[in-house]
Amino acid sequence: MQLTEEQREIIASTGDIKINAVAGSGKTTTVIEYAKARPKTSKILYLAFNRSVRLEAQKKFADQGLSNVTVETAHSLAYRHVVRRYGYKVHPHGYKTHEIAEILGLQGGGSGEKHAEYIVANHINRFIAYFCNSDERRVQSLNYLDLISDSKAKAFVKSAYDYIEKQTRVFLAKMDKGEIDITHDFYLKKFQLSQPQLPYDYILFDEGQDASATMLDVFFRQQATKVIVGDTHQQIYGWRYAINSLEKADFTTYHLSASFRFGQDIANLAMGVLQWKEMLGTATKLQIKGQGTPVTSPPRAILARTNLGLLLRAIEYVSDGKLGKDIYFEGNINSYTYADEGASLYDVLNLFNGQRGRIRDKLIAQMRDMPDLEEYIEQTEDGQLGMMVEIVKEYGNRIPGLIQTIKDRHIEEEDKTQAKMVFSTVHRCKGMEYDAIELVNDFTNEEKLGKLLDEVGLDNLELDKLNEEINLLYVAITRTRGDLHIPETLLPTDFPESERIHVIPVEEEEEEADPWEDLDLAPKPPKRKRREHKVKKEPSVEEKSPRHAANFSPWTPEQDEELTVQYCEGAKIKDMANHFGRSPGAIRARITKLELRDKY
Repeated sequence: MQLTEEQREIIASTGDIKINAVAGSGKTTTVIEYAKARPKTSKILYLAFNRSVRLEAQKKFADQGLSNVTVETAHSLAYRHVVRRYGYKVHPHGYKTHEIAEILGLQGGGSGEKHAEYIVANHINRFIAYFCNSDERRVQSLNYLDLISDSKAKAFVKSAYDYIEKQTRVFLAKMDKGEIDITHDFYLKKFQLSQPQLPYDYILFDEGQDASATMLDVFFRQQATKVIVGDTHQQIYGWRYAINSLEKADFTTYHLSASFRFGQDIANLAMGVLQWKEMLGTATKLQIKGQGTPVTSPPRAILARTNLGLLLRAIEYVSDGKLGKDIYFEGNINSYTYADEGASLYDVLNLFNGQRGRIRDKLIAQMRDMPDLEEYIEQTEDGQLGMMVEIVKEYGNRIPGLIQTIKDRHIEEEDKTQAKMVFSTVHRCKGMEYDAIELVNDFTNEEKLGKLLDEVGLDNLELDKLNEEINLLYVAITRTRGDLHIPETLLPTDFPESERIHVIPVEEEEEEADPWEDLDLAPKPPKRKRREHKVKKEPSVEEKSPRHAANFSPWTPEQDEELTVQYCEGAKIKDMANHFGRSPGAIRARITKLELRDKY
């Protein structure tokens, strides 16, 4: 293997080092070669960013015969040291707002606000996550108000701060004592607080720009030789309390500036976008050498900043009338219609329609109407719920049919390689690459940043968040191994034409066409029922079966609600038939009876 001079310097280095590696620069290859150059008797720990990266890295190290390398994620390492040791049970998906309110018996802190107990519970949940991802030893050492930007939310938190802080500590204590199941964040925090010393000679920490302060504290306390790898400009998880450990680590700095993923034209565009940071007072001084061999391919992936932007573009794509399964959503399509809290688009839609009896999520069920929900969102800064409200207010009862149109063409994960088009937000495709990509026009751009500076002024901007917005576009651009199709509004001013960069015109004055208009999914008037003459006949063998008996048994309100949810979530008729023990015909009849096709 031909290594670059930069790679050879890293491999020959001694002591603690940090490696700032641009996208596609072969950092995994470099880390493997670094490990190979260490004594075979050395015990080496490689910390991967997530489970999928961990599995891939395990295979790569094993293929090189590096049996002295242990590959872990921060959580897998902490799990063995904490969960197994103390016999904790883990709450797999974290606690929802209504669960926290119920467990703590919240009263709302005496604020007098509507749904105050849920607003308080939401802030307690965020405060717990904030503490568990910090390097502090006590909740009281943090100021939760530092996280709040909305004036209305800040006023609420100020009025109930002591109560929120106290209940945060009560909830953490309940997990610590094993009274309730613990979260993944909690056992990682308990691992950090135990100040462990790990039995390794070298620790290689990957994706360091998105490390939690919790794990970084563990890493810095180790006696081993430490290597931290990342890309300063790929930090996109600040909203999860990640910090850029490359800036925190006072180690000797090395660089990997050559990208083997794409050519110089894409490298120039990536550098041009990063130069926008200079408007925010952040010097970039980054050079990227594009040394990849471009792949000639039509777009194979469509990437967006937001779920909303991605869903809109997906509907445009599937409205061409083609049939068959040929698209794939990174993380599966269902993950784009649910919030982390558990509420679904269909819950918000049912609230919008005034059909509160069909709402499954306990938090949404507490809301009287949409203004009620919007007020809750204001008080909590719940961005995911806010996005769902936007989608529902814009597209209403067309949503279930539109999502179903996408699901009908969606390939299962095991067949992902056969997809003609992959859809993903930038967060979900982190670390991936595609032959060619198209970007949705929902990222920040130079014009928006300039207007914001003029209107607000540099001193009043949330610079960390704006830097992260620029990083998102940089990460999106650098996912391609070949061509890039990009809206013209996302290009830096006066960026030159390029063979590999295809500009998508954006009509600013023209009203944007509704991509769902041609799908004929608007609610239809109910058909007039016709009286039919029935002829009595002997029952067949099939009609004597238990399923046939179930077909004629009354539907309960609970079954109607369950059928409605399954219909909205795109379940197949045959699957619903198996679930309810009825025939497909009986399922279709009940769908008609409940007017689900008309309502959804």
